[in-house]
Amino acid sequence: MWVLDTAYRNGVDLWCRDKSGAVTRTHHAYDPPFYLHLPDPAAHHEMIDVLAEHFRAEPCTFRTIFGELEGFSVHGDRRIAEQIEQQTQFEARFFNVDVRRDHRFMAEQGIFPCGDDPGSRFRPDFSYDLRQMEIRIHDNPARSQVCTDIELVGDRTERLQGPGGTVIEDFFGLVESTDPDVILMSDADIWLPKLKAFSQDKGFDLPFSRSGKYRSMGSRSYWSYGRMEHREAALIPDGRVLIDTDQSFVYREGGLAGVFMAARLSGLSPNMASRFTPGTLISSYEVYEAVTRGIVVPFRKADPETVRKLANLRAADRGGMMFQPVPGMYENVDELDFTSMYPSIIVKFNLSPETLDNPAQEGFLPAVLEPVISLRKETKKKKIADPRYAGIDTMLKWMLVTCFGYTGYKNAKFGRIEVHEAITGRSREILIQTKDLAESMGFVVLHGIVDCLWVQGAPVETLQERIGTETGLIAEVEHFNWIVFLPLNDGFGAYNRYYGRLSDGSVKVRGIAARRHDTPDYIRTMQQEMLEVMRTAKTAGELALVRDRVRQIYCTALRDLPHADPRTLAVSRRISRTRYAHRCLEGAAVNAYRDAGVEVAPGMKIRYIVRDAHRYQVDPEWSAGAFDIAYYRGLMEKAWDEIAYAFCRNGQGMNKRKTQKELYVPGTDPGPEPVCQD
Repeated sequence: MWVLDTAYRNGVDLWCRDKSGAVTRTHHAYDPPFYLHLPDPAAHHEMIDVLAEHFRAEPCTFRTIFGELEGFSVHGDRRIAEQIEQQTQFEARFFNVDVRRDHRFMAEQGIFPCGDDPGSRFRPDFSYDLRQMEIRIHDNPARSQVCTDIELVGDRTERLQGPGGTVIEDFFGLVESTDPDVILMSDADIWLPKLKAFSQDKGFDLPFSRSGKYRSMGSRSYWSYGRMEHREAALIPDGRVLIDTDQSFVYREGGLAGVFMAARLSGLSPNMASRFTPGTLISSYEVYEAVTRGIVVPFRKADPETVRKLANLRAADRGGMMFQPVPGMYENVDELDFTSMYPSIIVKFNLSPETLDNPAQEGFLPAVLEPVISLRKETKKKKIADPRYAGIDTMLKWMLVTCFGYTGYKNAKFGRIEVHEAITGRSREILIQTKDLAESMGFVVLHGIVDCLWVQGAPVETLQERIGTETGLIAEVEHFNWIVFLPLNDGFGAYNRYYGRLSDGSVKVRGIAARRHDTPDYIRTMQQEMLEVMRTAKTAGELALVRDRVRQIYCTALRDLPHADPRTLAVSRRISRTRYAHRCLEGAAVNAYRDAGVEVAPGMKIRYIVRDAHRYQVDPEWSAGAFDIAYYRGLMEKAWDEIAYAFCRNGQGMNKRKTQKELYVPGTDPGPEPVCQD
C-alpha cells in the first residue's frame, strides 16, 4: 500500500492510495505498551500490583542496544510513566514511552510512507503520481486576517481577487472540486488557523482535510546548532499532504522529492516530515530502525558522560581540524571533499554508544547509517546527469550532517558525548593524514577545514586514489581555475569566506554577501552580477581584463541606490530574543513589528529597512519608504571589497603561497578602489 498520511486516534489511521488513484482510510486498533525496568522490583511490589490491575502490566524481557533487560510491559501513556518515575524517585527506566504510535505501528508492520515496495526504501528511484495544487497567497500573513488575492496553480491557473468572503468561498470550492493529494501553499501554517477561524465565523467548511479533522502542532522556539529557531503552530489535515512552502526547510532544500524521501526513511508522514528539522528526521529514522529490529527506545538516557580528568577531556574534546589559509588568489586548485565524512567514520570505525567499551560488538549506529550513506553516494552520482535527484541528495546530505551532531546531543535517543568526541578525533587524524600524504606527493596544501582540503599540484587523481586506499574514505574532487581566499580584519585568512571559478564555468561562493541570508537583494544582485562577469575569466590574466567591467557594476549600483525600490533593501534576520538590553537595529525592528500589531517570537525571521542607522530607526518591509543611503552604501562597500580583493596587486604572486608581508591590509595598497560619481 502507498501510504500518503498517518494519524493516531484510539488506533492508527492509514490513508493509502491505490493504483486507480483513490485515497481511502483504514483504521487499525492499536494499544502498544511501554516498557519499565526497576533495579529492585520487590521494593515496588505494591505499585506493580496496581499497574497489573489497571494497566495490564506483565513481566517481560526486552532488548536495548546494550543488551537485554528484565522488566514489565505497561499499557499506559506518558502521564502514567511520569507518575511511576516520581514514585520510584527516578530509579525506574522507561522505554518506548514517547515514540509516536503511528510511527511505531508502521515500523512493527514493516511499512513506510510514500512507497509500497519494502525493498525500495533505500532506492532513489520511486514514483508518485499524485494530483498536485500550488496555492500562492499574495496577502501578507502577518498583517491580514483574510485572503483577498490568491493564485491557484494546477491543471490550469486561477487568480482570485476581491472581498475576502467571496475569494475564500471560491477558493474553498476549487480545492474541493480539484481534490488534490498534495497542496503546496505559501505560509500554510500561518494561514490555516486564520482560515479556520474565518470559516467558523462565516459557516464555511474548511476543505483541506479529507475527514474534516485536523491535528494540531504547537508553535515553539528552540536552539539548534548555535542559533535560535522558530516553528509556527500548524493544523495538519487528514488524508492529504499540505506543505508550507515558505516555512518548510525540508521542502526548500529538497523539493517534493526530498520531502517524500525524508518520509520514506524516517517513517513519518510527509506532513510531519516537511515540518521537522533534519535532526528530528535522522532521530526518527533511528527510532524507526530500532523498532524494526526489536530494540526498545529509551525515554530518558541513562548513560551520562563519565567522570574524566581535565587533561583527558581537553585531549578528546577539540572539535574538527582546520588549516588556516593565507589570503590571496590561487590558480589551478583542487578541492578534495570527503563525502559524508562523519557518518562514514561512524560506520568505518564502528562508533556507537554500546561499542565504546566493546569494540567487537556490532554497533547500532553503524548498522542503520550504512544504507543511508550508500544511498547518498548513489544520488550524488546520479544528480550530475539528472537534476531530478538533486533534491533527494540535498535532503540526505542534511540528514547525514545532523546525525553526527545528535551523537553529542544530551537528549539523543542513541547518542553519547564520548561517541561525538571519538568521531571528531578520527576526523582530525584523517585530515592530518591526508595533508601529510598530499605534501609527500609534492602537492601544496592551501587550506583545510574539517572534511575538505584545497591543494595545488598534479595529478590530483593519483592523490585521490591514494587517499581512498589509505583512509578508506571517498574524497571527491572539484577543480578551480582560480580561487580567492579572503582575509579577516587582522589580515589572516578566513576559514569560510572564499569564491572561485570551477572548471565547468560556474562560480562557487562561501561566506560572502551573495551567499549570506541577511544580505539585501539589491546588494546580493550587485555582487552576483560581478561574479557572473568574473566567471568568464578562466585565468588570473583574463580576470585582470574584466576588472573595469566589474568595477562599473559597482559604480552603477552605487549611482542608482537613491532610486532603488526600498523592498530590495530589506535586511533579513532571525531574532534570538524579543527584549534587548542595548539599542540596536535588530531590537528596533522587533519593536517596529510589535508596534504594527505583529507578534514576534525568538527564532522568527523578520525583514526590515533601515531608515536612520544613527537613530536606530527601522521600518518593517511592508511599510518602508525612505531609507538610510549612507548605511546601505556601507554595506555595498563591504560587498565590493570582497570582490575587489581578487584584483589586488594586479594578480602578482598568485601561483605561490603569499607571505604575510604581501597581504592586502585595509588602508595599505587597497587595490582598484572605484571612483564613482553619485
